[in-house]
Amino acid sequence: MAGGKLSARQKMINLMYLVFIAMIAMTMSKEVLSAFGLMDQKFDRANELASNSNAGILQQLNTQAEEKPEEFAAANEKAKQISIISDEFYKFLDGVKANDIVKLGQYEMENGELPYEEMDKGDKLDEHWFTGDRLTKRGQEIMDRIEKYKSDIKAVLPNEGKWQPVITSFEQRFSTDKVENKDGKKIDWLNYHFQGFPAIASYTKLTAMQNDVKATETNIYNGFLGNLVSNATSLKNYQAIVLADKSAFFQGEKFQGRVVLGKYANVVPTKMTVGNQEIDLTNAIDSTGAARLDFSVGNVGEHEIDGKFTFLEDGKPLEIDIKGNYVVVPRPNSATISADKMNVVYRGVANPMTISFAGVPDNKVNASGAGLSKASGIGKYVMNPGTGREVTINVTATLDDGSKASDQQTFRIKDIPKPTGTISGKDGIVKLPKRNVEIGTVGAELEDFVFDLPINVTSFKIKVPGQPTVQVAGTKMNSQAKAAIARARRGDVIAIFDIKAKIQGNSSYQLKGVSPVTVEVTN
Repeated sequence: MAGGKLSARQKMINLMYLVFIAMIAMTMSKEVLSAFGLMDQKFDRANELASNSNAGILQQLNTQAEEKPEEFAAANEKAKQISIISDEFYKFLDGVKANDIVKLGQYEMENGELPYEEMDKGDKLDEHWFTGDRLTKRGQEIMDRIEKYKSDIKAVLPNEGKWQPVITSFEQRFSTDKVENKDGKKIDWLNYHFQGFPAIASYTKLTAMQNDVKATETNIYNGFLGNLVSNATSLKNYQAIVLADKSAFFQGEKFQGRVVLGKYANVVPTKMTVGNQEIDLTNAIDSTGAARLDFSVGNVGEHEIDGKFTFLEDGKPLEIDIKGNYVVVPRPNSATISADKMNVVYRGVANPMTISFAGVPDNKVNASGAGLSKASGIGKYVMNPGTGREVTINVTATLDDGSKASDQQTFRIKDIPKPTGTISGKDGIVKLPKRNVEIGTVGAELEDFVFDLPINVTSFKIKVPGQPTVQVAGTKMNSQAKAAIARARRGDVIAIFDIKAKIQGNSSYQLKGVSPVTVEVTN
């Protein structure tokens, strides 16, 4: 998509589409939607500059036609036709953006800007342009209008050999051929580029198409001024190539890189090594002489690509250094799902937590908070909250450029809920024979609690109707309790209450009172 004989500018636009499509496949965050909006603004500003520049070129061409009519009069008239055709199509695209996206989606301008972060849906445009596997009347109108613009432009251009590169570039720029998706299936151009995309993405693509219109005008006007030169001698054949210092940047980070002048040379290399490993070039060279890299990336973080590209020059091997780098971010393997009202940690319990910072390795992430400590494992922590009703966890990440990024989240602190008393594993009001009560074990349980906490009963009281209350230590009935139970009659209700309990392994935490349990004697 970024190879072949496309211009450097077109490759940059195509690369932008690839990046945006990859980001859309992931979580559609507000930052991504804002990025589309910022890109749309940049295209708008570029279009304004291009309009002013094209107006200047047209004026220059008109002046040349007045001074040298035999040489420039015909070209001047053709340029005016190109201007009319381009303006009509540019305004048509303006109407598509305004009516099919903004108006149809009911988006309202805020301070002169579209609400980019709200334009995350594309269902309105999909319904307007597509139906099943076919285009709607409006969708077909869009395609017909693009084709008309293409045919009108080509009808004006001279049918001469020196204009062929301009025509080829124009056809590639506005190609509406079917596109092969990742599954190898041919998809109609309009479906491939617009169906299923967020509204702001479609809006930005239309603005980019308007930019293509302006760029086409510039190329044609320059051609009419006589600026078509041979491929062999003109620096215009070269491309301004952007070489970024790294292949990924965080939002807000400064872009750093170099711009160099170069062009693709269709020269087949004889040898290539990357990281001291020789690459098999049998099927790795494309038609432009570019060699394809295919290797497993390293761990999360920034990595360098170091190697040699070898060619034959005057019969001797010539080695050219390969220098580059790339950034590896963690592969998404789980969704982040949270209930906004359930950010809770419990006092008296070691609360396990997983803390990470997207795109940053664990050894460059630092988390702190009252009661928080690092545990074994990547991103694993334990929270033992103390007093108070809330605890805030602060997270700081060190990015590749040494700068810091931070975030925080506040959790409510809750006490362990009140346990439920049991006799012989049963709670509430139970029916048991006297003998079962005498030998039964008094316990306490936390029903439906998020942690499986073992609780030890230390003491309780038992009241048999007509008998004095008996205090018992431990979990089993003592002799006094058994004597009182023995005097109970059928139908009597024995109360086991004031149950005292502790969390096993954490005797310092004071549990809330344990609910009582009552026993109806059956015999």
